[in-house]
Amino acid sequence: MKAYTDKTAQISPKASIGIKTTIWSYTKIRENVRIGEECSIGIRVYIDIGVSIGNRCKIQNGVSIFQGVIIEDEVFIGPHVCFANDKIPRATTLKGKPKTECDWKMLPTVIKKGASIGANVTILPNITIGEYAMIGAGSVITHSVPPFALVYGNPAKIRGQVDKSGKVVRRVLSHESNHKK
Repeated sequence: MKAYTDKTAQISPKASIGIKTTIWSYTKIRENVRIGEECSIGIRVYIDIGVSIGNRCKIQNGVSIFQGVIIEDEVFIGPHVCFANDKIPRATTLKGKPKTECDWKMLPTVIKKGASIGANVTILPNITIGEYAMIGAGSVITHSVPPFALVYGNPAKIRGQVDKSGKVVRRVLSHESNHKK
């Protein structure tokens, strides 16, 4: 992989980008971001202040990664994934004043090594997604996910187990499937 940064990308001079990392069109990378080596950052990705991304990660187009997110090595993040970092989002304080950074409590999110997150997933704050877990497209993640778990749905539930390659090795039957007719 050869390093490339599109001329339309906006990268803070206070960000650290690893060797052989590609950054595509209209991406914005804020202050104190750390991106590892050999990553691919897609078109129109937003990476907020202080986010940490490991080595050999692939972040697809239209992803929003907000402050407080830590992404470990070899993570795949599908198109249009959004990470939330505030459990009680409000535009104003109780006194009707615009909220500032001092008025909210940022909650961390950690994506462990090798995890894969499908397209259009929303991840609520204060969550850990375990090593090599697989999150199905369109899911809403409201709780932490164990390593090697296959989860999907709204809200996402554990539906099986995957191996390191992502192959399903065990399925969890739904409550309805366990009833005999």
